[in-house]
Amino acid sequence: MRYDLDFCNSFDKTLLFWIERLIRNKLTTLSNSNVNDKDRLAQIIQDLVRGTKSIDELKTLVKSARNIGLAGVNTYFNPLAKLYEFLKNLGLASMKEIDEELLSDFLASSTSGLSDASKKNHRIALLALFSYIDKQNENSDGTSYQFKIELKNWGGLSGKSGTKLPAHMNKDEIDRFLKAINSFEFTPETAYRNRLIIKMIIYTGIRVSEMLNLKMRDIFKEDDVYILQVKGKGNKPRVVMIKASIIENDLQNWLNMRICNDDLLVCNKKGNRLTQAYVSRIVENILISAGIRKEKNGAHMLRHSFATLLYQKHHDLILVQEALGHADINTSRIYTHFDKDRLRATTNLMD
Repeated sequence: MRYDLDFCNSFDKTLLFWIERLIRNKLTTLSNSNVNDKDRLAQIIQDLVRGTKSIDELKTLVKSARNIGLAGVNTYFNPLAKLYEFLKNLGLASMKEIDEELLSDFLASSTSGLSDASKKNHRIALLALFSYIDKQNENSDGTSYQFKIELKNWGGLSGKSGTKLPAHMNKDEIDRFLKAINSFEFTPETAYRNRLIIKMIIYTGIRVSEMLNLKMRDIFKEDDVYILQVKGKGNKPRVVMIKASIIENDLQNWLNMRICNDDLLVCNKKGNRLTQAYVSRIVENILISAGIRKEKNGAHMLRHSFATLLYQKHHDLILVQEALGHADINTSRIYTHFDKDRLRATTNLMD
């Protein structure tokens, strides 16, 4: 039986569900020649069929499976338990918000100091999970969402040659998208807020979660720019800037009507934090209005577009790392693999 990608009502429950399904699959496909209690194994599998209520409950079942001789299950579960906690703390709204960059950030932060063998096990576990989800999810129309996670050559570890560049817009498409932001017809009560959100993401490359968590005290004007004090993953602070002329009108008009709780810069009509899924729907609608179609149309694609253009213009990997708040520069390297100017030099080789 296949399931909708966002099977449960909450992201945490959905992610737990998919990890649980993979572990159940591994328990039935790993070699059981060393299992010393087949009745206990059958009971563990039945418990997984019924479902667990927490990652700790799943951990207990995995420990039981290991104790009866299925030690190999730890290769998959331990990294995925870390991934669960990492993603849970980001406040994601949908599984579709997970991509190569996010997983590379996780690997960089969670495997530092580990041996190459342990790093490879983490990569294997992630590839197994998302490959399984690619095959087992199904929409109501019979199609399925494809993550196509590859993590090639992550962190210097050898994999298949090449690196998959994340979905992004080229310069012409970015120009069309920027025009579409201002021409798109939002409702009167959301227009200034929504334009402010999308402009701040595309012009600074901040994550959607970072945008939605911004407080009033985190933004201030200095000369002709606004400075944003962003808290990234693990509450790691960084500063980004945006020209005041780009957001001044939307910002001031939004502030005149803003009624938000917890000092949030932007919020929904109840004063609470907006969801990332809502922002992604806005981005997709603007892209459609501009006639732009990408493999992934969510809001995170704006960050990839910003990073790709930033590297192409300045060829400064450190700048990309600092602007995006990557913990490891290897995460930023993916944006160097589509450098037209550098590749153009190869056309003169035979002159």
